[in-house]
Amino acid sequence: MTAYIIRRIIQSFCVLLISTFMIFCVVRLLPGDPILLYLSQDEYETNLSQEEIDALRHEYGLDRSIPVQYLDWGWKALHGDLGVSIFYGTTVWFELRQAVPISLYLGLIGWIISHILGVPAGIVCAVRRGKWIDTVLTVFGNIGITAPVFWLGVLLIYVFGLWLGWLPIQGWTSPFDDLWMNLRQILMPVVCLGLPIIAGDIRMVRSAMLEVTRQDYIRTAWSKGLSERTIIFKHALRNGIIPIVTLMGMSVPQVFGGQVLIETVFNIPGMGRLAVEALFSQDYAIIQGIALMMTSIIITCNFLVDISYGWIDPRVKYS
Repeated sequence: MTAYIIRRIIQSFCVLLISTFMIFCVVRLLPGDPILLYLSQDEYETNLSQEEIDALRHEYGLDRSIPVQYLDWGWKALHGDLGVSIFYGTTVWFELRQAVPISLYLGLIGWIISHILGVPAGIVCAVRRGKWIDTVLTVFGNIGITAPVFWLGVLLIYVFGLWLGWLPIQGWTSPFDDLWMNLRQILMPVVCLGLPIIAGDIRMVRSAMLEVTRQDYIRTAWSKGLSERTIIFKHALRNGIIPIVTLMGMSVPQVFGGQVLIETVFNIPGMGRLAVEALFSQDYAIIQGIALMMTSIIITCNFLVDISYGWIDPRVKYS
């Protein structure tokens, strides 16, 4: 177990380096100059001489080669300095502190509600296989998997925001300022965030439970006269929960990273919209800071999920 953990930590560090370096290179290969984009915001600044523009480029380290820029950024990142935003003029940490709590709040609500609804629905589908409720939930799961999030968001805005006028169509209000308005604003984004997760849970849990319920020890439990609840939750669910844990772990990065389409459609100032704005303005520091944070979260989630397999199922051995 110890050797496996050490090996996974080394692999994770290598993945982190490769991922951040690839993103570092790709964003710098995009057409356009971030300094010129920044200067174009101010009519006065566009009159700067070439020498002054070169001085700005040197200030942000953009006049050096990509490997040198990456090494400099990585060394500063190890010391907690993710750089300064070209577009906003503030530190990357400041922008992340503004955006992460919003995405975390929205994502946690969607993640918790989705799994609370999705996992039991998948169990019901497996236990009542072939019944009407299995058909209805399976159809719902297929629709949830295939429905585009942006289309669903626009549809909800049209129906509940414009046609019925029940909910605000966009914006963000802190729950500490106005909880009722906050709940009304996040209702449609949470639905858009949760629908694909619920659909994925239904399909995954149904498939895993159907496979487990065909095993001999489940038939033995039925023959011993055990109650359905005991058989499902004590025997079947624990042995079929590994795919469910994997799916839950895969959806955790959405909690921290936000949803680009959802936050853009509903004009929510979270991580997703910050990433879009940084990409369009070629704000290298913010893009790289978001990439580092999201890569670290994904690697950590995958690591914890892999470690949890041995605790959930004693048959899993690490070599």
